[in-house]
Amino acid sequence: MVEEQAGLPPAIKLIIGAGGIYGAFLYYGSLQEDVFRYTAEDGTSFKQAWFLQVLEALANVIVGFVGMQLTGPTPGIPKKMFAISGAAQVSAKACTSLALANGLSFPVATLAKSGKMAPVMAGSLLLGGASYSLREYLQVAAIIGGTAIVSMGKKKGGGSASSAMGVFYIVLSLALDGVTAGFQKRLKVETAKAGVKPKPYDFMFWTNLYMSLTALVFAAALGEVTSGMAFLSENPEIFSKIIKFAVCSAVGQSFIFYTIANFDPLVLSTVTTTRKIFSVLLSIFLKGHSLSMTGWSGILLACGGILSEMQAKMSGNKKAHGH
Repeated sequence: MVEEQAGLPPAIKLIIGAGGIYGAFLYYGSLQEDVFRYTAEDGTSFKQAWFLQVLEALANVIVGFVGMQLTGPTPGIPKKMFAISGAAQVSAKACTSLALANGLSFPVATLAKSGKMAPVMAGSLLLGGASYSLREYLQVAAIIGGTAIVSMGKKKGGGSASSAMGVFYIVLSLALDGVTAGFQKRLKVETAKAGVKPKPYDFMFWTNLYMSLTALVFAAALGEVTSGMAFLSENPEIFSKIIKFAVCSAVGQSFIFYTIANFDPLVLSTVTTTRKIFSVLLSIFLKGHSLSMTGWSGILLACGGILSEMQAKMSGNKKAHGH
């Protein structure tokens, strides 16, 4: 298990870690929604998703670099796998932003992203011949079905074409999540092979460095750097929101690493999972999404699937520790 760090009792550490993750990422989600729902006076909106990823990754690079200098960088890290993993990760995040930019509502996008088990299951079944229990199939079905019901149960009639693009991007983002998870496993294998054990801030710095470089290549190729800068200079209120968004990302990442260092990975997945549910509810109550009864039944169904998945992980973990 993780070495007990001297000082604070575990309960206080959990409050610091979980409190930091909740605070940073609930605000992060709220700002992300604000950025993509904003309409300038001339009727234009912010669509530069790759440019946004450049700025977010840069904030993480800065915090990661400072943290790495303070904790001492690890020599001999295999950079190639970091580059591939970073490129896949930033592409998944950019697709989530593109889904929002193309009219998918924040609650639907966030619930859909909670269905990460779906691409993992599909990939394992197609490639690895894995078998899953009925409960696992039902959980994934509840999350996906609930999300679909929420997207159909919204009272406001939005542009269906833009939402179709939004759905395409969120599905692509989920597929890339599956790819990223595979590369992250490979990264662990490669670092173990090289006999190095990267510290949390090594991960943060190198992953985000390659994320920012990948995003910069896409942003430059799509002309988003100049158009993004122009939009931000004309709309300073959005610029301040994006700066806060990037800072929240870096602060939240630091609390994630703090939690990983002090607790089981399960604790982290519980905190980040419940954070998504709170983000969805906050968005509905604070951002004026009107939901029909059908929409609310979808939220309940999806959240039930998410919480059931979490409970199964917990009981599985207890068994593993019990025997």
